[in-house]
Amino acid sequence: MSLQKIHIRFFLKQRYILLVVPYLRVAGMALFPFVIVQKERPSNILVNHERIHLRQQIELGIVFFYLWYVIHYGINRLKGMPHNQAYRQIIFEREAYREDENLQYLAKRKWLAFLEY
Repeated sequence: MSLQKIHIRFFLKQRYILLVVPYLRVAGMALFPFVIVQKERPSNILVNHERIHLRQQIELGIVFFYLWYVIHYGINRLKGMPHNQAYRQIIFEREAYREDENLQYLAKRKWLAFLEY
């Protein structure tokens, strides 16, 4: 396997840094302040989904966000859910998937909005 170049783009007005990592095993992920994606030109929906996660991370702090994320996933698995269902039922994913096509969502999103999910 050859090493592929990581690309970095800054979107300061939208408050995130896009990292293109071709060997990433998922389409995208958020790790404040980065939106990390696999493809050079990610869809607006994918970027919006990950930006929702960035906002959640700001609200909770990165450590608490991921701690809550992993615990919620683990509880879902203990309930007998298969991987994909357990992942989709995480409170943070529920908000992000419900709102990722609404590209204006972050402009009107309330503080701690994930609690509604």
